[in-house]
Amino acid sequence: MKTIFTGAIAFLLLAIVSCAPKTGQQASNEPATNFVLIFIDDMGYGDPCCYGGTGYTTPNIDRLAAEGMRFTNFYAAQPVCSASRAGLMTGCYPNRVGFSGALFPKDTVGLNPNETTLAEVLKAKGYATGVFGKWHMGHHKEFLPLQHGFDEYTGLPYSNDMWPIGLDGKRLPKNAWRANFPDLPLIEGNEPVEYITTMEGQDKLTTLYTEKAVDFINRHANEPFFLYVPHTMGHIPLGVSDKFRGKSEQGLYGDVMMEIDWSVGEIEKALEANGLVDNTVFIFTTDNGPWLNYGNHAGSAGGLREGKTTSWEGGQRVPFIIRWPGKTPAGSICNKLGCAVDILPSFAKIADAPLPELKIDGVDITELWKGNPEAEPRDEILFYYGKNNLNAVRKGNWKLVLPHTWSSYHTQPGMDGKGGKRIRTKLESPELYNMMRDPGEQYNVIDSHPEKVEELMKVVEAARAELGDLNVGIAKGSGNREIGGR
Repeated sequence: MKTIFTGAIAFLLLAIVSCAPKTGQQASNEPATNFVLIFIDDMGYGDPCCYGGTGYTTPNIDRLAAEGMRFTNFYAAQPVCSASRAGLMTGCYPNRVGFSGALFPKDTVGLNPNETTLAEVLKAKGYATGVFGKWHMGHHKEFLPLQHGFDEYTGLPYSNDMWPIGLDGKRLPKNAWRANFPDLPLIEGNEPVEYITTMEGQDKLTTLYTEKAVDFINRHANEPFFLYVPHTMGHIPLGVSDKFRGKSEQGLYGDVMMEIDWSVGEIEKALEANGLVDNTVFIFTTDNGPWLNYGNHAGSAGGLREGKTTSWEGGQRVPFIIRWPGKTPAGSICNKLGCAVDILPSFAKIADAPLPELKIDGVDITELWKGNPEAEPRDEILFYYGKNNLNAVRKGNWKLVLPHTWSSYHTQPGMDGKGGKRIRTKLESPELYNMMRDPGEQYNVIDSHPEKVEELMKVVEAARAELGDLNVGIAKGSGNREIGGR
């Protein structure tokens, strides 16, 4: 009798579990969704040809846009290397997790192990995870990718100009600023496998990362994977293989753009060869705007104001393309707001993965990716830069730029790898811009719309309370967390 009773209970429990509603990828017999995220260094809003780039061709990037969706109001987490990447990986504004600016070889900080990265979110769901390219969130072992959710890593731990080599390819004299920098380490796993000391060494990086990415896809084709390819190029000093050197009308920067486009194409071919295109989310975006004072070795902000390391649109508004077959309408354009911090919660939604326990700033924007015209998951962007300076906020189509100081590009740029001077500039009073009519931030309309200023100042005050603002003497807010230390 006891056996029959126990069996009946087991049958009822099985029936209840079987009838329970399923969510995310459990809801069908479809294979798990893979994720490919390509993250370009210092590529401007106007650099991909589908965003207006000229003097070279980007057919693979353009094809991705034609088969997917192109955003026109997408923002990096901050307008510079390390901070931008920390925002992408944690789903947080970088200053929330202690990041500001760019880390250098002398720095002894990096990603805090208490933060949950995008790779860790997906790895917990059984994903294979690989990163091939520039990391720049701490170069000591405890901060490297394998300690933050990635199974495989090959790449540079920081920017490729952080080495003791001059434009002439020779070691810098002892009195030069970068003379005491170490040779550039190419790391595999947790250890350097090579030190790059020549421009020829830099020329091979895009091809190397691409080959590693293709190999990763081939080896993990039968399981879900997350592939992150943060290319070193087009950060100066520019490097390009012989396959593309001299191929563009624009010059060396155009050659680099064409090789990056080739990389996109090679990764696409690997997906096609393994029958993975239909169940792979493929994203192409960049870390910040162009480094304009490098002239013909820099990208284009596409008519937006200023560039990298500024809180004007050219510094933080970036190209963003997503292809999600069967979900994203082909050839579509999204004019709604999005930010790099939104990628983590959006991938988590698709993978049916839990969000990090600590508070994040990103929101799920998958409804935008699906082309839902009613969706508006994000209506605010915070523009932090410097040590912890809130320089601007955007809400809907309105942007309030706060008093702050920046290094302007409005002067003669450098040429052929040598940077031109920048002008230290101070904004004395707030300015208001209508992003719908004036994305180039040329016409301050603050006197005409006091109601918008009042509305946007509420966003400012909330941000200052939670994350601080050194522009007004608030070093930290209630929500700032510590960067990882040794």
